[in-house]
Amino acid sequence: MNMQVHSSMWGSLWDAGIIVQLTLLSLVALSVFSWAIILAKRKQFGSVRSANEPFLESFWKATSLDTIYQQVQTNSQSPLSRVFKNGYLELQKLASAKATQDTTTPQPLLSGIDNLQRSLNKTIDQEIAALEDKLSFLATIGNTGPFIGLFGTVWGIMTAFRQIGLTQSARLDVVAPGISHALIATAIGLLTAIPAVVFYNHYITKLRKEELSLTSFASDFLNIAKRNFFREK
Repeated sequence: MNMQVHSSMWGSLWDAGIIVQLTLLSLVALSVFSWAIILAKRKQFGSVRSANEPFLESFWKATSLDTIYQQVQTNSQSPLSRVFKNGYLELQKLASAKATQDTTTPQPLLSGIDNLQRSLNKTIDQEIAALEDKLSFLATIGNTGPFIGLFGTVWGIMTAFRQIGLTQSARLDVVAPGISHALIATAIGLLTAIPAVVFYNHYITKLRKEELSLTSFASDFLNIAKRNFFREK
């Protein structure tokens, strides 16, 4: 019985018009792309979390920025470590520029903290952009999936009415194919859109947490630099 039902359903879809078939095929393709992004983002955010924790631990235990930089050279998987690395390199540039201007002081206090802040902010923007990549595609699928399914629904109902007009009969065997195509299009549209919307919101929440973590770390790094390397304005 189940085999007959399944065969009847697939046979019905196979006999459907090209418009319905293209609509369903596009929904299936969008669903595949959606799940590919969902799984890739799950792996990406998991890697970020597992890389940030040991870096933060080593950062607060270290006694000098040079020590942390040496560690970052061998393991830069953490976005926080890349923020630190760019900030450290900017500090090095400022120190080198100051040393060429003032050779009388062994460790001159620096100026130009705005440059350091811009470097940190730029790196944060790059990291956020990397985490945000392709999330807009999930949002697009979530917004358009139901409407594509609705198009298939309307077309299926139109097909049913057209059959009624051609046969001058509203028997079940006349309207059933068009109505079934309409319901299948609705179901697949929802099945495509719902996971995309749910995981988009889930990852946006994670993204905001990562952005807060990056901003907080950059602020801590900037405060350390101010206390130890920069002169008061």
